[in-house]
Amino acid sequence: QVQLVESGGGLVQAGGSLRLSCAASGRTVSSYTMAWFRQAPGKEREFVATINWSSNTHYTDSVKGRFTISRDNAKNTVYLQMNSLKSEDTAVYYCAAEPEDSGNYYRDYAYDYWGQGTQVTVSS
Repeated sequence: QVQLVESGGGLVQAGGSLRLSCAASGRTVSSYTMAWFRQAPGKEREFVATINWSSNTHYTDSVKGRFTISRDNAKNTVYLQMNSLKSEDTAVYYCAAEPEDSGNYYRDYAYDYWGQGTQVTVSS
């Protein structure tokens, strides 16, 4: 089993930055595909970014150029650096882990493990 714990959320003004962290425990996740999803009030959970075992990354179009996903295998941790935040980025952000690189990185059903989420609120 893998446990994921997110941190780093909070309240920030539009244009500001936040860095989310996802600390994994239970197993080493260096070979896992890791991802961030988010869910805004009244909306479905959506894919944000992913990074695989070789540090290949993918982003949803709305965050390209503003968000950066990275991983530190020595710390068993994944990060999401969020810059130039907009009010529409307000959501609960979830970390997810997939043991294999299935290629379905944008689909939440591809991920076996999830964190509890961290709230990000961007004020305009």
